[in-house]
This record gives sequence, structure tokens and C-alpha cells, in this order.
Amino acid sequence: MSTKDTPPPTIIASRGIQPRFGELVQGCRQLAMNRLAELLAEVFAQVDDTLFDCAEKAENNKVQALFFDSMRDIRRQRPTMERAYHQRVAKGLVDFLEGKLSTSSVLDDADVEQLALVEAEEYEETVLITNMVNRVKAQCAQALFALDQRLALLNNGRKISEDNNPFGPQAIARAFRETLAETSLPLRIKTVLYVLFEQKVMQRLAPLYEQLNNRLVEGGVLPNLKFRPQQGVTRQPPQPSGGGKDAPAGNPAEPPQGAAAGQPGDHAPAASIDPGALYSSLASLLSEYRHSGTGNLNLGSSQSISSFTPDTATQTYSANELLDALNRLQKESAQDLAKRLRYPQPVGQLKADLHRQLEAGSDNPGHYRLTEQEADVIDLVGMVFDFILDDPNLPDSCKTALSHLHTPYLKVALQDKALFTQHHHPARRLLNTMAQAGVLYGGEGEERSLLAKMHSLVERVIQEFAGDLGLFDTLLADFNEYVASLRQKVELRERRAVEAARGRDRLLTAREQAIALVRKAMHEHELPQLISNFLELSWSDALTFILLRNGEQSIEWRRACAVAEQLVWSVTPQDSDGREHLQAIRPGLLEDLRKGLEVLGGYHEDTIRRLLQDIVTCQHAIQAKQPQIAANLTPDLPESPLGAMLGDETEDAGGEPELSHRARTFIKELEQIGFGVWFEFSDTTPPRRLKLSWFSPTTHNYMFVDQSGQRAAVKPIMQLALEMERGQARLVPEDQNAPLMDRAMTAIYRMLQRITARPPKTS
Repeated sequence: MSTKDTPPPTIIASRGIQPRFGELVQGCRQLAMNRLAELLAEVFAQVDDTLFDCAEKAENNKVQALFFDSMRDIRRQRPTMERAYHQRVAKGLVDFLEGKLSTSSVLDDADVEQLALVEAEEYEETVLITNMVNRVKAQCAQALFALDQRLALLNNGRKISEDNNPFGPQAIARAFRETLAETSLPLRIKTVLYVLFEQKVMQRLAPLYEQLNNRLVEGGVLPNLKFRPQQGVTRQPPQPSGGGKDAPAGNPAEPPQGAAAGQPGDHAPAASIDPGALYSSLASLLSEYRHSGTGNLNLGSSQSISSFTPDTATQTYSANELLDALNRLQKESAQDLAKRLRYPQPVGQLKADLHRQLEAGSDNPGHYRLTEQEADVIDLVGMVFDFILDDPNLPDSCKTALSHLHTPYLKVALQDKALFTQHHHPARRLLNTMAQAGVLYGGEGEERSLLAKMHSLVERVIQEFAGDLGLFDTLLADFNEYVASLRQKVELRERRAVEAARGRDRLLTAREQAIALVRKAMHEHELPQLISNFLELSWSDALTFILLRNGEQSIEWRRACAVAEQLVWSVTPQDSDGREHLQAIRPGLLEDLRKGLEVLGGYHEDTIRRLLQDIVTCQHAIQAKQPQIAANLTPDLPESPLGAMLGDETEDAGGEPELSHRARTFIKELEQIGFGVWFEFSDTTPPRRLKLSWFSPTTHNYMFVDQSGQRAAVKPIMQLALEMERGQARLVPEDQNAPLMDRAMTAIYRMLQRITARPPKTS
């Protein structure tokens, strides 16, 4: 494939690589560029189909329009994006030819004090890129090792690292990210492109690396090279200033030791994003606040642990002293735990207890303090648990249970700061999963068993955690199994509720059709009350069941409709021929009426016999021109059972006030909304959260289920719009459905920005 859009290399590698290898490297360059051009073309060839599939599954019209608009934008920008990508890859290869490769990454050169928290979208992109790069490194470890060694030889012996190899996965993925950065595509669309890029390009790099190595071997470059796996060395992040010399071995300034980052069964390496970068940003803000001289170290709902430091403190606690204090605190909290779990554990009280334990274990109380790194971790974990106790998403019972994980999670964080930075950290996943289960299933009734399960897990963490993060994987597997069983029960209830609602809707549609037919038959006829009542209360129900049972095209339905018309005709005055015809059809008419009433099931045989006798008497009275006799025939007919059952869903909304522009806007939004969305209603204390589970196209009613999957409310669209306008109902924001730790870290960073008066980062 042509690569005419890429710039030709500058003068051959005489200024960088050894001249005798110039032609060989040029051949490798051309091989890589051609192969990448082919693979990238496959990415863009798949974009339309993928975005179209996404649009078909979109939750509402707005999101669907986003996918369709982006499809057109990408089609229009494709030539520019392909050209920009090839130019970036080519630039890296030219830099290698000229000996200009960088030997450090961006984070290596960054000053921790200048680091700002990575914006949410930027962070998500970094994780996507890092994960796809790591999967290629794991898949192609041997080929990449050999390629690094051979390129180092061409580079006059200067080492080529896995991250600055111009052919490596890091360079290939980075070029794609930088290309997307020049577009205005939203993260949701970029994510689709990243997935396609991984599938079509990154996962198919192995043959390219094999070809490059073969080409270099044929050129005489290290033909006898043997694979030697590199030792896993974790890059040491920059050190925040102010750390004490006795900082514990697992403190946040050091790389995590053996942190489990993936789910059980995941074989891809954990994301290699600097585990200190995200923490360092928060630590920088904490340090800035601590040194601001305000003297009031309030962090959220509690004081900083530094506020407990005596003025006389000149030395720092050792790692063992801090760990011993936490162990004593954890052992203390394990005592009478069942009683403790009834009440929340305040963050401020835990900090005070930790200070007490530190002082009690010190040989010289009043003269020791925590290092700033340790204080950062303690304060940050404290703010996470403050967030949990204040989280409006969680039921109070779940907040109370989770609050007792504070001490063991403090130990986890001091041991491994990846708790803050890696989504798949086992302790983080357990906390997120328990919180999410509490949000979804933490209601009353049978789901109270969830709280018992949460108590059981909290007890095990407090009683068993002694530093082995594997415990959290074990507990997560156990909890996931329980939640899966609970989810099945809830989904079954919801499915039954929806099926029942659909059945009611079909019943309602059939009844409306039956009532319309009866009213048409009665139109412009003044009927005796007996007959009009019978048609409206009883025969319309019989018609409904006949329609549902046999269908609109059935003989039974057509005959039942004809019976209604015949009955109306039979009680209107007729001439002699009409009366004679009535005499002839009466036995069949009465038999059809009998069969129709038997369908209802609510009429006893004696009741049916008396009713038919009254109908015959009414017919005779009308034909004898004695309407008063017919008017006196007013037996008590039972109320329509269908009318009573469906009354709450057939109320006429004509009495509603004129809708405002804002209410009409809400109606338009509701018409586009998808099932599974959660609403919060303030008609109870505390407000209740219900899930939109079904919408009736017949009544325009919205059916909601509670956390247990039971039908909880049915609201006409107009009523729901008015409640939203009045603030009595609201959609639960999507960000409140994010994992607990993600929401907590975002909230903490915003709070620290606010209290340090640091303006948010703008793009």
C-alpha cells in the first residue's frame, strides 16, 4: 500500500545509526509503514458499521444522534486523520534514524509539585492506551525484546527501551491518541475508535514484529540472539518533598509491592501508568493546604490527622510503630463487632483513636509525628469514608456497614497506594461492588439479607486482614456469587411485573375497543336503562375477553359484536315485520348473551336467568309501546370488574392544568428516555429511588419498580412531567451511577481545589 502521504525520511541514518545499516532500516521502515497503513484503513472501514450498531442500541434519541453525527464527522475527517497518523509514526522513525530518540517519559521529567490531577477524560484515555499497550507487550514479549536489542545495536549501542522503540506498541498507540486529540470527537466516540484500533491494529502487530526481526536477522543483526526475559522493574516515581526518613516501606511515595490489579482470570498486565501521579496531585493539594498557615485543618467532615500532632513533636514514627497502632486499632474494633455494626464509625473518632494508639505505643509520647506522606494517606482515606457516610446514593444501613472498613482500608492504602489509582485493585473493587449492591438492592424486605451479607464480609475483613490483598479477591468472588443470585431474583420479579403490565395494557386496549364498539351500537338510540347499563357494564367486559381470547378476525368476536347491535335493535320500536323477526332471532340472541355472560365468570346461573328474563320483558314492553314498564326494569348489575381493576390507568387527564413550556420540555425528554433509568421521588422521607421499567404505548403511563423488582408506581407522562417541573421527581444523574471510589476521588479533588482556592484545570 502506498504511503505517499507520509514525509520521506531525511538523509539516511549516517547522523544517527551506523551507515552500513541505513538501507536495512529503511526497508524496515517501509515494511512497518505499509503494514500500519493497511491496518489503520481497516479501522476506518469498520467505523460506520460499529457506530451504526451503537446507534441502534442507544438509550435515547439524543445519544443516537451523537453516533450518527460522529459517523459523518469521521467519514469527512478520515483522510486528514490517516495522514496525521502516518506522519506521526514516520516522525518517530525519522527521529530514530537521526539519533533523536528521547530516553525519558513525560512523567519521569515532571515535577510532582507541578502535577495537576489528570482530567477525567484524559485519565480514561490514558488507561485505555496503557492497557492496550500492555496487552501487546505481554503477547509479543519475546519479539519486542529481540527488536529492542537489535535496534540498540543499530543505534550505536545506545539502549532502546520498550517505550521509545519507534516500532513498539507505545509509539503506535501514542500516535493514534495524538491524532484523535486534534479532533473534537467526544470521549464516547473516541472510546469506540480506541476499541477498533486495538482490535484491528494492536492485536495484529505480532506478525509485523516477526517480519521486522526476520528482516534484521537476514541483514546480519544479532542472528544468534537468545530471548532473555527482562526483570520486572517498577519505575520509581518522583518523591514528594517533606517526607520523613522513617516513612513506612509501603508508604505512598514508593511503588506498590505486589498489588493485584486485574480481575481473577485476567492475564493482561496491570496498567503501567505511574501509580504515584494521581496520588501526588492530591498530596500536593493536601500539602499546600497544610502549609497554608490557616491553622484550621478541616477536611470535609473531619480534621486532618496533622491537627493531632503535638507542638513538641520533632521525630517521626517508624513504619512498624504506625502498623502496630493500626493493628491494635483493628483488634479493638473486632471486639463486640456485631454491636458496633449497628452504628456508623465516625472518621474523626477513628483519627483520634489512631492518635491515641500511636501515643500509647510510643516510648516518648508528645515528641513524635507522622510523615507528610503518611498524613496524606490517612487524610485521603478519611475523606473517602467521609464521602461514604455522606453519599445520598447509599442506604443508611449500607453506609454504616461500610464505615467499619476504615481501619483495614487505611492499612491497605499505606501498603499500596494503587488503591487510589487502579480501577482493578482488589480492595477497591470489593468496596465498589458492595456499594453498588447497596444502591441497587439495599431496600427493605427480602433484600435486607444483603445487609447481613455485607456485615459478614466486613467482619471477615476486620478479623482476617493482615496485609494479604488476596483476601479481598476471595471475598469479592464470594460476594459476586451472592449478588448474582440476588440479581436473578430481582430481575425475575421485574420481568413478572413488566409481563403483568403488558398484560394489563393488552387488556386495556381490548376493553377500549369493546367500549368503542358498544358506544357505536348505542349511538343515537335512547335505550332503556336496563339495556344501556347491561351493555356498558357487562357486555363490554364480555366483548373484551372474547377479543383477547379469540382475536379480532374470529367468528366469535364478530358474532359478539353483532349481538350488541341486535340487542340495541331489539329494544327500539319495530313494525309488524320487525316484531316477527325479533320473535325469530330471540332464542339465538338469548343463547349468545348467556354464553357471553358465562365467559365473565362472575355471574351465577340464577342471576343470568333473571337478567335474560328482564331483557325479554323489556323487549316486549318497548314493542308494546309501554316504555314505563321498561323504565322500571332496573336490576342491580355488578360493577365492571375490568373497569375497577384498570381505573387507576384509565383516568382522564383532561382536568390537568395547561402545561407550561418547561413541563412540555420534560415530556419531550421523557418520550426519548430508555428503560433502566433511575428516578428519585421526594414523596417519601427519605426520598425513594425507582427504576423506569416499562412504558405503555396505550396509556402513556410509566411503570416503575423498586430495588426488589416489585412494581412500585405507575405515573402518566403528564403527571410525571409536572412532578419533575415541581422538583418532586428527578432523573438520577449518570455520574451518581459511577463506582463509589471514582465518585469519591472526584469529589475529594474538587473539595481540595475549593479549600485551597486553586482554579480547576481548563482545556
